[in-house]
Amino acid sequence: MKTQVIVWDLDNTLYRETPEFHSLMDKITAEAIVEDLKLPIDFATAKAMVTESYRTYRDGGEIFVRKYGVSPKEIFEAYHKRKENNLMPIKPYQGLLERLENLPCAQYIFSTSSHDACEAILKHLGLFNFFAGHFYSVEDFDVYKKNESPDVYLKFCKKIDVEPAQCLFVDDSYSNLEFAKKAGLKTIRLCHGKPNDKATEYIDYAADNINECIDLLLQICTQNS
Repeated sequence: MKTQVIVWDLDNTLYRETPEFHSLMDKITAEAIVEDLKLPIDFATAKAMVTESYRTYRDGGEIFVRKYGVSPKEIFEAYHKRKENNLMPIKPYQGLLERLENLPCAQYIFSTSSHDACEAILKHLGLFNFFAGHFYSVEDFDVYKKNESPDVYLKFCKKIDVEPAQCLFVDDSYSNLEFAKKAGLKTIRLCHGKPNDKATEYIDYAADNINECIDLLLQICTQNS
């Protein structure tokens, strides 16, 4: 089935998450845990647990769900309210809008950032008008992750009225790509220079950087026309 839609992940895909930005996000996660959710731990402990959570669960808040019974929704909302106001370290890719405009397929965003955070990030990147009405958060489907079940990808495809096999999903995370592939989407991993060595059965294509990825997408979409 021909590709009709490109579905972009947002974080670390349409912009690059630097070590500085990762550190800042760890910090605001710990602040959300201590100051907003009032867990009975100090900031240093919370930040160390965020690091451990990413290492173990690929999610900075999961450890607090498991150890303290905090709801995923509470962590998701508290974290993203802070994230919206801490976007300055994000550096937009030069010329990205023009390159996206040249792709001959419909384009959407499907992100694990909140809907409001997606809007703020897209405005920061200068991409909001391009994706207006075409960006979705996991929270729009009453979940808070993309790497637990194929169901959220099926709901997303139903929302945009496209068959999964007509979608090409671009993400840096192999765990997200696994469930997208299980839902029937075609997949591209944006590797950022890392070896494409995990869950390769779920990856149809791989690109090392955003420009290589767009070149590949242009080739695929042109072949479909």
